[in-house]
Amino acid sequence: MVSAIIVAAGKGTRMGPSVDKLWLEVAGRPVIAHTWKIFNDLSAVEEIILVVRDGMQSHFSELAAHCGFKKPFRLVAGGAERQDSVWNGLTALSPVAEIVSIQDAARPCTAADLILETIAAARETGAAVAAQPMADTIKETVDGKIISRTLDRSKLWSVQTPQTFRIDVIRRAIAAARQQKLLLTDDTAACELIGQPVRLVKSLQPNPKVTVPGDLPFIESRLRGA
Repeated sequence: MVSAIIVAAGKGTRMGPSVDKLWLEVAGRPVIAHTWKIFNDLSAVEEIILVVRDGMQSHFSELAAHCGFKKPFRLVAGGAERQDSVWNGLTALSPVAEIVSIQDAARPCTAADLILETIAAARETGAAVAAQPMADTIKETVDGKIISRTLDRSKLWSVQTPQTFRIDVIRRAIAAARQQKLLLTDDTAACELIGQPVRLVKSLQPNPKVTVPGDLPFIESRLRGA
């Protein structure tokens, strides 16, 4: 059984004060509705866990009814940090789940084929992540003002979501991070901590995340197929 965890409990502070980016309307629906629909419509995924801010559960239930989402879902309260929210989501999975695909709620343009490729790679390797090779020249700086050195971009990839895992692998990885009191913003970093190989799955189409207001026009065009 394949499950999905959509992490929707973040504050999104870079969007601006008092702005919940997940509920901003884009292409006729809130951002979160587009992300949710991807997994609702994907037959390979059999259940969805949405990790939300406590007190927001009724808003998500109403959204599911409004959008006609039929796939079984559960709402789980998020934690203090993203890693805590993912852990809460993992504890809510069906006992028969074998694979879990973890998705940022603010990434509404992810292609279904990309999700399927990460699922296949996770079955084989144990962990997989959607990613794109870096196209820009990357510089390192110590003080944020002066360039220290140029990094070899041929070895650098920008990771995205979904990040997909065998359930036993990601539970063991995040448990290790929690035990060591490490706060990791990326689930694959927990796999690196326990020496678990992570397969890179190249994202062939733009897979943007809503982070700042300037992201919305491009995401609107992607969702409308422009």
